[in-house]
Amino acid sequence: MASAPLSRLLGTLHIDLGDHRDSVFLAGSGRSGTTWLSGIVNHSNDYRLVFEPFHPDRVSICRNFRRKQYLRPSDVREEYTGPARAILSGRLRSSWTDRFNRKVVVRRRLIKDIRANLLLGWMRENFPDLPIVLLLRHPCAVATSRLALGWGDHLSETMQQEELVEDFLLPFEAEIKAARGPFERHLFSWCIENYVPLRQFGPGEIQLSFYENLLAHPEDEFERLFAFLNQSFDYRVYRAMSRPSPLSREGEIPPVDAWHRTVTDLQLQRAIEILGLFGLDSVYGENTMPDPSGAHALMGGARR
Repeated sequence: MASAPLSRLLGTLHIDLGDHRDSVFLAGSGRSGTTWLSGIVNHSNDYRLVFEPFHPDRVSICRNFRRKQYLRPSDVREEYTGPARAILSGRLRSSWTDRFNRKVVVRRRLIKDIRANLLLGWMRENFPDLPIVLLLRHPCAVATSRLALGWGDHLSETMQQEELVEDFLLPFEAEIKAARGPFERHLFSWCIENYVPLRQFGPGEIQLSFYENLLAHPEDEFERLFAFLNQSFDYRVYRAMSRPSPLSREGEIPPVDAWHRTVTDLQLQRAIEILGLFGLDSVYGENTMPDPSGAHALMGGARR
């Protein structure tokens, strides 16, 4: 097996053909399972895997982006459209973004990023016909996993974006700024990251996938996902499902209800209150499993 540095170098050795319409963009909050899902979608190595290209500290062409950048769909500044065009059309090549790539001659690419949820509406406007998948996971699971890894929430930086606050967050601004403690701050971050794209897209304009349903009802969930991607459903998917993400903290796929062991009753009650501010309590609540109809009801197709 190749060493990690050699493996990353080999990932950059490819010939990439096509444009942004040959990409699939997989977005989700950090610790929601996006790396795991990208491995499943690419179980036959049909795609070039592009890992976290909008990371401003790792990818130099994205140095002008915030960690969780929001852009209005009408924004056409080259400092943003130029890097995005290079990423989506496959021109970006780096040991960071190609770390998991094993494809040499590329006609399709799968781009996954946990920092781009607030860019999805802007991408749809500026790069039409780009298939976008948004993966959601229970916010308590996401928050506890982030805290276990010592991740920062970047909530203050996110709230410094005046256009984001003006367009979507004014009704919640006071509550967000009054967040108490790391758990609450991560919950608010999750709400912002998922509320905004849900409001920006109408039903059918983006593929919503739910981490819990992918594990509990894989045949139904994956058939819908693969149909959206115009990709044949292959039963080898089930073998790929059993492999944890290479970034998995536990070295295995944790049970979907594992977060119940660490979240207190008071924390869960507060989580539901926070979700309720955004209407996201119709999607996730005390129980482990999501209600997809609640997410679809929130989808407004708002174009700013």
